[in-house]
Amino acid sequence: MKSPLAALLASLFVAGAAHAQATVPAAPAAPPPQYPALPSETPADYVAATGDFNYVKRSVMIPMRDGTRLNTVIVVPKGARNAPILLTRTPYDAAGMVNHADSSDLETILTGYDNAADVIVEGGYIRVVQDVRGKYGSEGDYVMNRPLSGPLNPTPVDHSTDTWDTIEWLTRNIPESNGRVGIIGISYDGFLPLMALVNPHPALKAAIPMNPMVDGWMGDDWFHNGAFRQINMSYILEQVVTRANSAKWAISNYDDYDMYLRAGSAGELGRRRGLEQSGFWRKLVAHPAYDAFWQQQAMDKILAQQPVTVPTLLVHSLWDAEDIYGPIAVYKAIKPHDTGNKVFLSIGPWSHGGAIGDGSTLGALKFNGDTALHWRQQVLKPFLARYLKDDTSAPAIPAVTAFETGSNRWRDLPAWPGAGAGTAIHSVALRLAEGGKAQLGGAAGRGYDEYVSDPAKPVPFRQRPIPVYGYDEAKGQSWPRWLVDDQREASGRTDVATFVSDVLSAPVRIAGEPVANLVASTSGTDADWVVKLIDVYPDQVASQPAMGGYQLMVAGDIFRGRYREGFGQAKPLAPNKPLPYRFGLPTANHVFLPGHRIMVQVQSSWFPLYDRNPQTFVPNIFFAQPGDYRKATQRVYHSSFVELPVVEATGTPAASNATAAR
Repeated sequence: MKSPLAALLASLFVAGAAHAQATVPAAPAAPPPQYPALPSETPADYVAATGDFNYVKRSVMIPMRDGTRLNTVIVVPKGARNAPILLTRTPYDAAGMVNHADSSDLETILTGYDNAADVIVEGGYIRVVQDVRGKYGSEGDYVMNRPLSGPLNPTPVDHSTDTWDTIEWLTRNIPESNGRVGIIGISYDGFLPLMALVNPHPALKAAIPMNPMVDGWMGDDWFHNGAFRQINMSYILEQVVTRANSAKWAISNYDDYDMYLRAGSAGELGRRRGLEQSGFWRKLVAHPAYDAFWQQQAMDKILAQQPVTVPTLLVHSLWDAEDIYGPIAVYKAIKPHDTGNKVFLSIGPWSHGGAIGDGSTLGALKFNGDTALHWRQQVLKPFLARYLKDDTSAPAIPAVTAFETGSNRWRDLPAWPGAGAGTAIHSVALRLAEGGKAQLGGAAGRGYDEYVSDPAKPVPFRQRPIPVYGYDEAKGQSWPRWLVDDQREASGRTDVATFVSDVLSAPVRIAGEPVANLVASTSGTDADWVVKLIDVYPDQVASQPAMGGYQLMVAGDIFRGRYREGFGQAKPLAPNKPLPYRFGLPTANHVFLPGHRIMVQVQSSWFPLYDRNPQTFVPNIFFAQPGDYRKATQRVYHSSFVELPVVEATGTPAASNATAAR
């Protein structure tokens, strides 16, 4: 029973509620339409009219053994029957690579990043391009250069198994095919054909790794002999932090030199750009030495453990700014086990991936015709026909096809390094002598040349300003061809030791890997050593005046001093003590012509291509502090020399008093 007070409160509440309902205005009625509806002109699902196209494109999701599906684009020439399949696996957007232009013509849509479109179309190949797991349209997780299943990859899937599963699906589900598959690609896409050679599918009949990533520490994308290639930091960020490369590197300076210098260390710049969010970046900075992390995923070491059973055409560019180490390293690893003559090598005068473009020129260099077109028609085309079409009428290609720069001619060779009939290769010492002289042969000198290396003013790797890493010539982004830049800018610096020969009276032909044998000291406790082998043109070149005095780098590389005693562990250098350093330079196939001179440049920075050595030993240079960077006095002793692989007529001494290097 309610109390009188409760009853009074209840009655007041009811009355208040009734009053509130009575005073709330009703919602206004919707106004009448002032005009009729205008239907959208965009169809719900657009279907392209492709009746007049000369190809059919299909997009499918191919399941892998773990259930992950990989986005795959299949392009079949109309009317194809019994056609081979040419596969590329990529982290760079499969759909975009086969949609270069909106066109009804097959060759037009294939003229993308790494397609030899002329050969593919002429040969009637079925083109297949697939996103690797974790990138663009594919499912799964992305791991940079995903290692094989094992210590570095606890999962049962890798690029080898993914390629196997893909080929299995393709051969069962493309009725127009002949069941034979080839795999081709450049750079990262060239690393993937190497992975396909590990436990290959029986239907894989040809592999064409072009400029492949092979060993990221020894001499490809991430390090060279321990020196970090910090110019690739923008690539790392854009490649690994999003599925579709939508995040972009923040630009703070037009000149890369300023950006890297002001940041200090590469680790500090990575922190400022948020790279520490990337799993790959964290691995990279945690492994500055050549430890098991790098050794166990080096493809030359992996492939050396088993004979290659698939016909393989390795493609190397003499001026490859990204993967100049890999193809030759793989060739040296697998050719000794090639009892079935399945391993071939092509060497061209190109930049990274230049074999698919116009090979008539490279920077200021001009060749005798389109070297890339020659290679595609005379080497790639018959190779694919022989192994993917089983065309016995296709000519067999030589074991090695190598373009010789200087003389500008192709040479067919039985092996690499190769001299050809009637010749042999001898190791000849190019001495770094007193007075800035480079001498072919002769006795070692006793003095030294000296310079001061200042980390506050590192030697640029090319003439400044150095624009942001890129490929747009209109914006000055000429990264792919920087290795053929004129080296005169460096030879005039006081922090570069320069040695130059007399004018040559006879040609000096080299074929193979020059080897730096440096005896040097530093007043610091760590140092970098850059050695460049250079062809100096005559003062005047009538046919091309701008080449007068041009200094063309034939081979050059860097060595981080802390790894002098072994790549697996960094050790400080003894100050002011002459120490020997021996390291190979990239392979060369070149003739120094009469009237030219041979030059060697030695310096202690190559910036900002490589991070600065503080010249004070620290445990990890990624985390060097501003106070660690100090000037150092560097001495290059005249007992130093560069071993040249000189090609000579059999039984004939070298023309320039050459003596075997010791």
